[in-house]
Formats: sequence, C-alpha cells, structure tokens
Amino acid sequence: MPATLDELTIADSPDAWRTGGFEVEGDTCILADIRIRLAGPGAGERICNWSLRDIESTELDGLPTTRSERPPPSEGSTHPNGVAAVDHVVAITPALDRTVAALQGAGLDLRRIREEPTPAGAPRQAFFRLGSMILEVVQEPDGAIEEGGGRDRHAFFWGLACVAPDLDATVGFLGDRISEIRPAVQPGRRIATLRRAAGLALPVALMTAR
Repeated sequence: MPATLDELTIADSPDAWRTGGFEVEGDTCILADIRIRLAGPGAGERICNWSLRDIESTELDGLPTTRSERPPPSEGSTHPNGVAAVDHVVAITPALDRTVAALQGAGLDLRRIREEPTPAGAPRQAFFRLGSMILEVVQEPDGAIEEGGGRDRHAFFWGLACVAPDLDATVGFLGDRISEIRPAVQPGRRIATLRRAAGLALPVALMTAR
C-alpha cells in the first residue's frame, strides 16, 4: 500500500483557526480525509509532526514522523471560510537528493523532480504523492544554505496549501487577512496567501481545485 497522510500536528491554537473560519472540534480540524491537530504554540514551530500510514521507516531526513494505523476520518465538509481540503505540504531541505533518497527509502511515492526555479528562487523541487495530497520538497537556494549553516542540516517543514474551490468567496470572507488572488505556478490554478493578520503560526496558501 502506498503511504498516506493521517495527521498534521501544528503549533497553533484552535482559537486562531476558528477565528479564520475553520471548524475545530476540541483541538482537531478535519480537512477532507486529513486531520489537523492544533497542539498550541508551545508544541514547537509551524508543522511540528506528521503521522503517516504504511511507511517503512520514520527516518525522513529530520522531518518529525510517527506511524499511524488509524483509518481516515469521515470526510469533513467545506468549512465556513470555503476551505475544503489539503492540497500540499511544503518541506525545505538544503540537500534535495539526500532528502529524496530518505523519503523514497521510507516508501513514499516520488512523482517527479522539477529542475526549474520557482518565483521565490528555489532551484529544484521534488513532489511525492501521499493519498489525496502532495508533499512538495523544496531545495534551498545557495544563499539560504550558507546563512542557515550549510548542507548538513536536516529537512524541515515550512507551510501548507489548502483547496478553496470558490477562491473569490474565500478571499471575500477573509478580507484583509489574505492577499489578492494571483496565478499559481500550476497552469490554470489561482492562489492567495494568508497574511500575518490571520494570526496563524505557519505560512498557509489557499488555491483553486486541481
């Protein structure tokens, strides 16, 4: 069986997500078939752990990982802000080939490596399929590698992108907490990013559906 994502643990408060228009029960927000556990600011930074099903190892080049045998939750409905699902999770690495090898060794499904720079300057990216969503692993630019302490550092989680099928309505709902809509890197899709005013602990982008 291919590896799939069960849960993301995020160092954020449930109230911050409720204020942003997400439905949260206790400390858990359901986005389609993925659980988001909101562990509070004291849990770490950004995405501080994830749990995966059907993996061969939890050694994923520094990405904090636990195994899960839980079935997916009953698929959640669209949230009041219009967000319906997780599109992709972003991790950053100073050594893309090393991280890709670790992820493949754990049984993750590598779909492709993109050898073209992003608008933000990342020179390469790798994409892994994890059930309904994608893990995007981004190679740090050389300048960031030098500033961060070299290529021996581990990979780390950075942010999250979610699907908002009616992105115009979602942007209207969120008001000054979100950027203007712009074309996404993926042809035919559009994207907007939550601003600091949204009060979340990690970068979050909202995109139209695939």
